Amino acid sequence: MADLQNLPSEAQRAFEAASDSPSLEDAKARFLGKAGLLTEHLKLLAKMAPDDRKAAGVEINRVKSEIEAALQQRRDSLAHAQLLSRLSQEAIDVTLPGRGEGIGAIHPVIRTWRRVEEIFQSIGFEVADGPEIETDWFNFTALNNPENHPARSMQDTFYLEQRDESGLPLLLRTHTSPMQVRYAQTHKPPIKVIAPGRTYRVDSDATHSPMFHQVEGLWLADQVSFADLKGVYHDFLTRLFEDDQLDLRFRPSFFPFTEPSVEVDMRFSSGPLKGRWLEISGAGQVHPNVIRHFGFEPEQVIGFAFGSGLERLTMLRYGIGDLRLFFENDLRFLRQFQ
Repeated sequence: MADLQNLPSEAQRAFEAASDSPSLEDAKARFLGKAGLLTEHLKLLAKMAPDDRKAAGVEINRVKSEIEAALQQRRDSLAHAQLLSRLSQEAIDVTLPGRGEGIGAIHPVIRTWRRVEEIFQSIGFEVADGPEIETDWFNFTALNNPENHPARSMQDTFYLEQRDESGLPLLLRTHTSPMQVRYAQTHKPPIKVIAPGRTYRVDSDATHSPMFHQVEGLWLADQVSFADLKGVYHDFLTRLFEDDQLDLRFRPSFFPFTEPSVEVDMRFSSGPLKGRWLEISGAGQVHPNVIRHFGFEPEQVIGFAFGSGLERLTMLRYGIGDLRLFFENDLRFLRQFQ
């Protein structure tokens, strides 16, 4: 029985030497299999006397229990090692910092919007804001647009199903000019006001968007001339673009709400646009009919109005070539303005 007493330690060494499950099962068969060493001892029991057989059976069961315990311990050890190996291969480094919250920045169009307000407020202009859903009267009629004007067509204007008190459909304002009328009806001359805000037209390409931003300006008093318009607008552009050498010219044009009317062009003195004339604004003396809709008499009040697209000013200010970049929310573009 001396060999039987040594079986647990031999089995322990054999199990420890097994590097994987298949080799461990081979070692198990050597000790616990049908032809294993422990089975050979069991076969000897039949040849023993009854008293010796009982004692030997107890000893064989003890040895078998020790061998099985060593086998299970090695199985657990190999399974744990296999799990650790898999975890290391498929590991996620949870110690890395999280993404956190990004640092926001003011949109380039809003940057220009705020700068425009700062410049005009510094020379005494108020800033007005009003509804983006307008009536036909404020958006067109009060601004001297005839009933057959192309801007009233559904191809140019977003109309709503709701109607105003006169039965005409409401619409998304096509310019911020209605604020000139609204503001003038609640204030007395002299009036100096700008109205920046969102506007809407049925138009979309590299230089147009269905939603865009405009700034309208109005100065009414008893004596306000084209010279005042030129001085105010030249000062505004010089400060916005930080260029004292800007050239400005007025080209005759036509708008229903001003008479006479002009297109305002600007030319840079340096940079990639040096020497090129670029249209910046529409402007002119306020039409007498519009002044009457303000509630004033054109013989007593005179002044000028202008309108500019904030996106166009922003594109020229920062050298941006495609209007759609403002609305695509591409962080690679927006982060340049942080």
